[in-house]
Amino acid sequence: MKPRIQFAKTSDGVSIAYASMGEGPPLVMMPTLWEQFSLALQMDKWREFYESIGRDRRLILYDCRGFGMSQRDVDDFSLERRVADLTAVVDALELDSFSLFATIYSGLTAIAFAVQQPARAAKLILYGTLARIDWGRLQSSKALIELMRSDWDSASQVLADMTARAEFGQEALGVGNVFRQSADAENVARMLETALDVRELLPQVTAETLVVNRNDSLTPIRFGQELAAGIPNAQLVPLEGDVQAYFLGDTEVLLAAIDRFLGDRPDAGKLGEPRAATGAFRTILFTDVEGSTPLTERLGDAKARELLREHEGMVREALKAHGGAEVKTMGDGFMASFSSATKALECAIAIQSAFAARNESAEEPIKVRIGLNAGEPIAEDDPGGRGDLFGTAVNLAARIAAKAEGGEILASNVVRELV
Repeated sequence: MKPRIQFAKTSDGVSIAYASMGEGPPLVMMPTLWEQFSLALQMDKWREFYESIGRDRRLILYDCRGFGMSQRDVDDFSLERRVADLTAVVDALELDSFSLFATIYSGLTAIAFAVQQPARAAKLILYGTLARIDWGRLQSSKALIELMRSDWDSASQVLADMTARAEFGQEALGVGNVFRQSADAENVARMLETALDVRELLPQVTAETLVVNRNDSLTPIRFGQELAAGIPNAQLVPLEGDVQAYFLGDTEVLLAAIDRFLGDRPDAGKLGEPRAATGAFRTILFTDVEGSTPLTERLGDAKARELLREHEGMVREALKAHGGAEVKTMGDGFMASFSSATKALECAIAIQSAFAARNESAEEPIKVRIGLNAGEPIAEDDPGGRGDLFGTAVNLAARIAAKAEGGEILASNVVRELV
């Protein structure tokens, strides 16, 4: 991929670098943080992901204001200005309708754009994003911002390690290099100190929306559940693994989910063919540990992981005792399936009873949210041969779990009627 770099001018006069490659339905890949796309294309894994997602599509990449090849002498990183960057690019390309792939910061921008210009944002893919960012108020973030201003080389690598994790050490070094070259410390610090919030906009999103999350340290699965619960008719696909960078890990499963959602390729959906007939009625159970992110910040990775392993053992014991099939684990939560709604509810009660008993004498309590729904999910194998469940019944179960409090069980009306 050899992009031809062009520049668009925003409504407030800022030059934004962008490139358009290939032919087909337009897909705008929005910047995750501040990475320069031409540098990202020099990394093998990153470039391969772009090539895969861009096949048979018109792929549009751009650098946001203050970073990369876009104009750097700016000091306003508000949501309004970030939307202006995207608008300038799609206006320059004269795009009337297109899909957006967004993650972390760009996810909030995509949501705001979709509300402001609903006729243009056809579909949203929100990977590893969240509805509110206010990292400047967190003590851990303040320490990182302070490190940036004193030692940008070290701080940029810390940020890269947070997205790539330890199992992708070589790639994390490459991401760190991209981060360093794409920005200066002061602009990144100002961006992180800028609070963004689109929670009130979620019910106004009319675009078809796919929410995809791994259970990583920056954007754990609960953020995806909250997004899917707030956006009307959003689809939620939780993925295994804890690497935040979308171009690392089990990318085939992510790309297959995107192809199914966009449906704009002749072979869309061939990855992950049905392994069981649609129409098998199941009850879906989601669990989620309340406050897992602050728990990790407070206790540290090792101690928090010890508690989560205890949580996993207790949930699996209850699933086994009540005939539940574990579909997947997301680090601090489970998705399980039952042939009986009664057994699913009994299992949920057993899980909460076990944690309540444990917490009476435990130094560190574990509070779990549980959501139940019943319906006819679609059963598929992913490219690695692992079984998974998709569809409206699954999406609603995840949304219900996101609305529960720690220690609480929420169930849909269909489950109530069945039991």
